[in-house]
Amino acid sequence: MSGPRLPGRTALITGAARGLGASVAQLFHAEGANVVIADVRDDEATALAAKLGPRALAVHLDVSSETEWTSALERTREAFGALHVLVNNAGIFRVKPMRETSTDEYLLVVRINQLGCFLGMRACVEPMRAAGGGSIINIASTAGIEGVAGALPYTASKHAVVGMTRAAALELAALKIRVNVVCPGGMATPLLVESLGVPLETLTTMDTPWNPLRRMGHPDEIARAALFLASEDSSYATGSVFVIDGGLTAGVPSAASEPAAKQ
Repeated sequence: MSGPRLPGRTALITGAARGLGASVAQLFHAEGANVVIADVRDDEATALAAKLGPRALAVHLDVSSETEWTSALERTREAFGALHVLVNNAGIFRVKPMRETSTDEYLLVVRINQLGCFLGMRACVEPMRAAGGGSIINIASTAGIEGVAGALPYTASKHAVVGMTRAAALELAALKIRVNVVCPGGMATPLLVESLGVPLETLTTMDTPWNPLRRMGHPDEIARAALFLASEDSSYATGSVFVIDGGLTAGVPSAASEPAAKQ
């Protein structure tokens, strides 16, 4: 396509200081949007906003706090006047057997991944209604459509995000607010680096035989899906689940799909 795809639009992206959120913020900005880089990592968010320059704003936001959502949206209004796109990307991932997971550990994941998504959607309804409509893009995971052993709280929270997306899409359609969810497979991001204790370079280059494309995803690949959902290219899509996982959830690769053995 010629020309920017989000000219004059304002997008708030949570967890945008690094990883997938940063990729989304950079792509949206390149496509003409004003971007609000919302995160608890203030220094990294500020640095990214400075790198992008005009049309970028860093705000502190703990997504599990109602008052911080109010503050973030007020700063967005002051800077850009309106809100058209929300990307609920902030999240945490913890690996631990269910029987060893405490109630507090469970609720920590739920508060950020699930409650944070709910608070963001609810807080953005009125600004988007005032703007004449908008697009909410929730970032879930393939853990939102299947189970992940050793990550029960994460699995529960991402299943909830998928369900909330569908319910919100039904409620908000009359306000011209579309709500969709993206379910990425494993991505080479700092979140997975910290969770698994594996260097980013290893994640980027490793072979993944359980995945038909045999590699991890790159944040830019998911960001392009978010751009589609933020733009008018997806004007008839709402309540939909977009799975981008290299074929991970399509089924079990057969022997015929294996690379040919070297002679």
